[in-house]
Amino acid sequence: MLNVVILGTGNLAKHLFRAFSNSEKVHVVQVVGRNQESLNDFATQTITTHDFNSISDADVYVIAVKDDAIAEVSSYLKNKKGIVVHASGAVEMSAIEPENRGVFYPLQSFTKGKKVDFSTIPICIEANSPQSLKTLRILAETISEKVHEIDSDQRKKLHLAAVFVNNFTNYLYGVGEEICVEEGLPFDLLKPLILETAEKVQTLSPKEAQTGPARRNDEKSMESHLNLLNNKDHTALYKLLSEAIKQAYEKEL
Repeated sequence: MLNVVILGTGNLAKHLFRAFSNSEKVHVVQVVGRNQESLNDFATQTITTHDFNSISDADVYVIAVKDDAIAEVSSYLKNKKGIVVHASGAVEMSAIEPENRGVFYPLQSFTKGKKVDFSTIPICIEANSPQSLKTLRILAETISEKVHEIDSDQRKKLHLAAVFVNNFTNYLYGVGEEICVEEGLPFDLLKPLILETAEKVQTLSPKEAQTGPARRNDEKSMESHLNLLNNKDHTALYKLLSEAIKQAYEKEL
């Protein structure tokens, strides 16, 4: 049984708490956070505190706070014997003050109130000693079937890739929704297409799966689309992305 303390009370902390609590091999002995109201969400299931000088002993301390607070929070753990990890995709392991440190990064987008199946989520781990890495692997495998050992440089590039495939793509969904709303059309009409594209890249590379006017270099269709756009930002996006797609496939056209 691994004893874990979670530091943080946001979306990620809540999802990790739920996943760890569902495992028979993990005991969340405490949740630590500054916001007493948020701590109340955990209070019926474990010990909570807003006093960072009263943190319990544990095998692993998981810091699940915003990136620029990781270093400060870790400073309260410098005298602890357990492994101190953060759960960020963009912050180096060296940002943690205690010597026994690591990273426990679940590669997923976490939204308030939206449950996720942790068994399918890749968890990327890193540590500064073989024994700590072994412990983090054991912890990760209690909640996920996909555990990967990667270093900080690899993780930062992976996080960058995730921004492209998740955050930027979701923004484009929003653009599509705006266009639909302007014409009194339900965004639901696009959802089967979104699902088909997501399912397609499970078996094909994105390069193989690419379709559309820019992929075919269909100048007439692209010009027609540009004439329909009223938002200058949407026009700039359309031109930029279309040109990027055209250049990616110019040898095949």
